[in-house]
Amino acid sequence: MAMSGFEGYEKRLELHFFGDDPAMLDNNLGLRLLDFESLEQVLNAVQCTVVSAVANQYFDAYVLSESSLFVYPTKIIIKTCGTTQLLKSIRPLIHYACNLGLSLCSCRYTRGTFIFPKAQPSPHTSFKEEVICLEDALPNNLCYRKASVMPSKTTTNSWHVFTASDESHIIPNDHDIYTVEVCMTDLDRVLARKFFLPPGGGNKSGDVAGKEMTKITGIGDINPRAMICDFAFDPCGYSMNGIHNDRYSTIHVTPEDGFSYASFECVGSIFDDDDIEHLVGTLRKAVQVFRPATLSVSTTCASHEVWPRVTHALEPLGLKCRSCAADEFPAAGSIVFQTYTARRK
Repeated sequence: MAMSGFEGYEKRLELHFFGDDPAMLDNNLGLRLLDFESLEQVLNAVQCTVVSAVANQYFDAYVLSESSLFVYPTKIIIKTCGTTQLLKSIRPLIHYACNLGLSLCSCRYTRGTFIFPKAQPSPHTSFKEEVICLEDALPNNLCYRKASVMPSKTTTNSWHVFTASDESHIIPNDHDIYTVEVCMTDLDRVLARKFFLPPGGGNKSGDVAGKEMTKITGIGDINPRAMICDFAFDPCGYSMNGIHNDRYSTIHVTPEDGFSYASFECVGSIFDDDDIEHLVGTLRKAVQVFRPATLSVSTTCASHEVWPRVTHALEPLGLKCRSCAADEFPAAGSIVFQTYTARRK
């Protein structure tokens, strides 16, 4: 393995807010009223930029130079890779939300185990330092807090979770929503080459090249219902956000041999039979785009209806579940962390 390379594993932050002005929220505005300049200032602190964007009546989705940003009326999700300093976004986001009459009511921070941990800047040098930073940045009303490292059978594959909630949101308002986060490593080399720009293809815009990658890799077929916003990086790498009604999905790819990585994330509702029905097929299609030798899946849901479907989706692809850990968290419900390896290994 290379001694140093681009860190594919993302840090993910989800912040929920509440307010007393029903008119602002009924119009599906809320945090979406944040002007672009304010968002840019937040992202500057994190050390990334917007490269493409798409929106519908429910939320705004941004492809970043390092992953993605989703802005709902009362929820913000930021997912950043590389050496970004994601936790520096918390204080300015709380400040800008306060100006809109919104207060923070819950927080969830998750990440896998970095491939290049020594390259990470403070406070991401260790989970302990990250927790200290989170504890310091969050307001005192988020008094129900929990930090945990969910293990697997290997020390190089753990899931780091911190959640915090005020008293009213220990059980989240959107308790029917589930989030599935897939982290894939050691991608099939032939498939990974599709995420490199061809020789002489560097004069194409990231948007044009991204659309071509979406088509030739089969990513566009994962959820044909979604509107896709995609971007290809020079000389390699790819990101996309898919939006369908109030649901999002997102994919990020670091294809370099020796530290190849891809992530897939999607959300759905346990009350929506269509979501549950499509989950198995969606996961299979996403994983088949990359055919990784190892992968992990984190499923966050208030119930236990979703995570058993993960194994049902992956085992027919020749992936064997090697470990499964579960825990309960304030404002998140149950988080189940599963690891898989290809049977060929």
